[in-house]
Order: sequence, then C-alpha cells, then structure tokens
Amino acid sequence: MPEPLRTFTVGKVKIGPGEPLGLIAGPCVIEEPDTVLRIAERLVRITGRLKMPYIFKASYEKDNRGSEKNYRGPGGAEGLKLLKKVRDTFGCPVLSDVHRGVDAAEAAEVLDVLQVPAYLCQQTELLQSIGKTGKAVNVKKGQFLAPEGMSGAVSKLKSVGSTNVLLTERGSSFGYNRLVSDFRAIPIMKETGCPVVFDATHIVRLYGLPSSDPRGGEPQYVPMLVRAGIAAGANALFLETHFNPPQAWCDAASMIHLDVLEPLLEQAMELSALTRKWGLA
Repeated sequence: MPEPLRTFTVGKVKIGPGEPLGLIAGPCVIEEPDTVLRIAERLVRITGRLKMPYIFKASYEKDNRGSEKNYRGPGGAEGLKLLKKVRDTFGCPVLSDVHRGVDAAEAAEVLDVLQVPAYLCQQTELLQSIGKTGKAVNVKKGQFLAPEGMSGAVSKLKSVGSTNVLLTERGSSFGYNRLVSDFRAIPIMKETGCPVVFDATHIVRLYGLPSSDPRGGEPQYVPMLVRAGIAAGANALFLETHFNPPQAWCDAASMIHLDVLEPLLEQAMELSALTRKWGLA
C-alpha cells in the first residue's frame, strides 16, 4: 500500500505536500572558493525573490568520474570547510555527496543533507551509516534501477530510524549513452512516502564523451524536462548551474547558465502552483 506523503524538513526549508516547489542547486563540484561563493550568493538572491525553498549543492568529492585524470573535488576537509562557509554566509542548508560509510559522521558535522549518489543507492552499509547520523538524506535513484526499487533504499534508512528523506529521479540508462526519463517514476517513488525531486541536468549528460566536450550534453533540453517533471508532480528540482558552464571543472556540458536558470525558475514556480492547485504535488 502507498504510504502518505511526508514533509521533508531541514532548517526553514520544507519540501512536500502543499509546500512551494523546492530547489537543490549549485555547481557540480566544489571549485575555487570565490566561484562557489559567487554561485551561492546568486542562487540565494534568486530563490529569495521567488520565495522558493532552497538547498545549496556542491560535491566535495566526485568518485565516479570517467577518468582517473579528471578533477574529483578538494576532498572532505577542505570541501566541508567551504560548504560550512556557504551556510554561515548565506543562511541556506548545504548538501553534498557521501561515497563511503566511514565518511558519514565527519560529513554530518557540517552538511544539513547527506546525499547518496545514484550508483550507490543500493549499498546497505552506506545507507545505514548515513541514516545513523540523524541528518536529512537525499537518495538519487540509480540509472539501472526501476523506480519501485527505491523502496529498498527507504527501508534500509528506516531500519536505523532515518525518515527525513528525499528521493531524486535522474533518468534511466538503456545502454546507448543516453539517459531517458520515465515520468512515471515520480508518482511511483512517492508511494514510499518520500517527496520526490526531479534532476533535469544529469539526464541531459551524454556518456562516453568527456564532460568538458560540448558534445557531452544537451542542456537546451533542460527547460522542457523541468516543465515535464513539475507536471508529473515533482516536489522539488535538482539543477546544476554555473556562471560559465564551458569552464566548469565537472559536467561542463550539462550544467545550465545562471542567466538561464532565473527565468526558468519563474516558469517552474508558475507551473508548480497549478500542480499544487490540482493536488498533484
């Protein structure tokens, strides 16, 4: 039986039934401090004007890069220090990926939301270590997993008392270097009782090409995917953004420019108001 949809809460941010459309956004990976702070400041200003619940996202470590030569982030000590500065400076919750259970306690000292990467969404030890911290959790659905399979991740978190959980749809892989979004995934994953986030920027990544190669992504389709995800009932959006995507240190071909993001979020809020009026989110 489907569970009643719960409200995810972190600080003043609430995501769930009857709440405004939320946003998780930031650069793919932590770059230079000035770059991270500039992006965070712009996003806080935009979401404040739109009255949009906002969580800042940047990975302090990217452990699933296509090559060992690719930039993986500054690591825990330096990265978490900068994420703490973002939160202290701008007053927004901060989120980052945790790849190993042994890192969960250290990350939880700083992060407001611990994120389980898509490739690791079935790792029992990782999920339970993150859940035991007592912090809010966002689990990204694996590209290889049917949406109903996410009930297993939720169950593993619940087994250690973790119920303040988001699930994120980021597309499914069918073996030809493209991700396809099955919008049924949004209502199906909501049956777990967890609000669902729609990630429109990772879906447009074209695997097999470096993320620095302009052919490695199709960001022109992000606005269409955003609108479709909201229409399907997403409670929040996950968008990676940068003021100069071609020069970004990770996922340069799939992030969207901050100048594009603001008018897109205006559209998203208008459409979201309709879906909430209709009882779809």
